[in-house]
Amino acid sequence: MKNFVLIGAAGFVAPRHLKAIKETGNNLVAALDKHDAVGVLDNYFPDAAFFTEFERFDRHLDKLKRNGTSLDYVAVCSPNYLHDAHIRFGLRIGAHVICEKPVTLNPWNIEGLKEMEKETGKQVFSILQLRHHPALVALKEKIATESADTLHEVNMTYITSRGKWYYASWKGETSKSGGISTNIGVHFFDLLTWLFGEVKENNTHINSHDRASGSLVLEKAKVKWFLSINAETLPAEIREKGARTYRSITVDGQEIEFSEGFADLHTASYQHILNGNGFGLDDAATAIQIVHDIRNAKAIGLDENAHELAYLPLSPHPFG
Repeated sequence: MKNFVLIGAAGFVAPRHLKAIKETGNNLVAALDKHDAVGVLDNYFPDAAFFTEFERFDRHLDKLKRNGTSLDYVAVCSPNYLHDAHIRFGLRIGAHVICEKPVTLNPWNIEGLKEMEKETGKQVFSILQLRHHPALVALKEKIATESADTLHEVNMTYITSRGKWYYASWKGETSKSGGISTNIGVHFFDLLTWLFGEVKENNTHINSHDRASGSLVLEKAKVKWFLSINAETLPAEIREKGARTYRSITVDGQEIEFSEGFADLHTASYQHILNGNGFGLDDAATAIQIVHDIRNAKAIGLDENAHELAYLPLSPHPFG
């Protein structure tokens, strides 16, 4: 049994990490969040110490270590812009770190973390959960058998509707979240390059407060992609069902069905790490570079490579 510490216990993704720690047979000894809406801890680790102040949290962990309690892993579920700092904290206290995506907002920060890995002898692992999805693993195996000059036509669409609260939170600030492409898209860009190889061309057609769209040329695919948090961009048939999320990847016009099986992917990720594997900083770096380039690119507007949903009328910012 390994001892875990969790930073960001009140966040949206924290329950998936708590579930993964529990289901892999490990223990949570302490958690931190400046918000105290963490009743979810009762479902998994009611005996874990909880802190809303970093200083008291840090002091508690120091006491645990001095009393002989090992701190094996720090799980980072905090806002995106704090990941780098919280990873560094985990390494400094002598723990391995498991970080929710993205590990950093900027590609150069990854190099700094790699230096700290060398200094501490500990490792940083990124949650790249889609690499564990059985349907996507099968697709990767199929692509590996194809001739080197095969070039697929791929469409990637992900719409996850968010209300006005989004723009009042850190997620609505590009400097903190990395914008739409980073906050909801980084793991899809990781998936695309994992499946179809390195980036040869990266174009951004639209980059606004509620959506982003562009095209990629990869080693084995030409990709049109669209990301949105605006419910008005959902396909009509999805809205008619009352659903608020839509994800789709087509390869040469054929839908890749991966809508099921998401619930256990964090547990699979944790088990992969605990088995001595896991996806490290080098694995995460490609997608971090892609979303950084999208975030800083000048949108070129629509052309023949634009995703069909990119033609939808743009919406004003809800706060003007």
